[in-house]
Amino acid sequence: MKPQAHSEQVSRLAALRSYDILDTPREQEFDEVVELAAKICETPISVINIIDEHRQWFKAEVGLGVRETPLETSICAHVILQPGLTVIKDTLADPRFSDNPLCMDEPNLRFYAGALLETGDGLPLGTLCVLDTKPRTLTDLQASALQVLANQVMARLDLRKALKNADVLVREVDHRVKNSLAMIHSLLRMQARAAGSDDIRMQLESAGNRVMSVASIHDQLVNSNSMSSVQLSEFLGRIVSNLSATAPANVTVSTDFTDRSVPTGTAVSIALFVNEMVTNALRHAFPNGEAGKIEVGTRIDGNRLRVVIGDDGIGLPEAFSTDKPGGLGMKVATAMAEQLGATLEPRTSGGGSTFELDFVCDGNG
Repeated sequence: MKPQAHSEQVSRLAALRSYDILDTPREQEFDEVVELAAKICETPISVINIIDEHRQWFKAEVGLGVRETPLETSICAHVILQPGLTVIKDTLADPRFSDNPLCMDEPNLRFYAGALLETGDGLPLGTLCVLDTKPRTLTDLQASALQVLANQVMARLDLRKALKNADVLVREVDHRVKNSLAMIHSLLRMQARAAGSDDIRMQLESAGNRVMSVASIHDQLVNSNSMSSVQLSEFLGRIVSNLSATAPANVTVSTDFTDRSVPTGTAVSIALFVNEMVTNALRHAFPNGEAGKIEVGTRIDGNRLRVVIGDDGIGLPEAFSTDKPGGLGMKVATAMAEQLGATLEPRTSGGGSTFELDFVCDGNG
């Protein structure tokens, strides 16, 4: 007997498509479920069976050796029309399957038991089923175990779907953040070009550069393998590389990082600090086109992390103090130091300047 379509077939197929499971490769976690189901129920065949529109497709199987069969011969396509666990002791004694070639001839499917793989809305995607070549039944323990395993399969499918949806959401937010930052940067550039004084123009250009730095940091975090922590050397290396691209030909920027995994929030604060200090050095340390260098490094001492940024330029003004930062760059750097609970020590010796950020870095890493 040919199976009928489910009463909510359109919604059921839409739900099935949302899981994005059809035609995916075999996976150990699902293969183990069918192997366990076959052993517990003492059957030669076990299948995670997904009922598509015109076929039944097997996410995992033991004892069949194929990945799909036509819907016309599907036992599960009948079973998803009824609730709960279905046990068919003898398929040839059931009018729905008495003329089914899979039951009458090879592979002689005479016994069937299947537990629904059902969405939270009650829409069946398929079954976890076991089959045998002779009539029989399940014990109460076997029936319960089959249902529990089916629930676990569905829980795994729901988790994969949730992770997929979360990834799509992150990418959408990422896209919008990038667009917003790019728009702000463009507006600041337009305002800078129309500025009535060099001072205002420089302030607007500086603000635009900070926006692009934030965009770069955001991009680094989104593309990292973990949203909770990052490898500081790789993260800062890319930030400094972007800054180096803006350096004049007479100034080189080098790095010397000791690698460490740090919490994302810590990495962002360090990156903003580095951005401001390197930008300040590029802008003020070499005013007359002298050749020079800027060095950015990190040091680990137990649970303490030091970030050191030095240059061989003209050095700091005599009246300089981090207690009264003048420009916006130093104000941002000082704010980042406070956020990290760090000491910020400026030094000038033999020409040039050095800023050292020192703080306790616990947590990840």
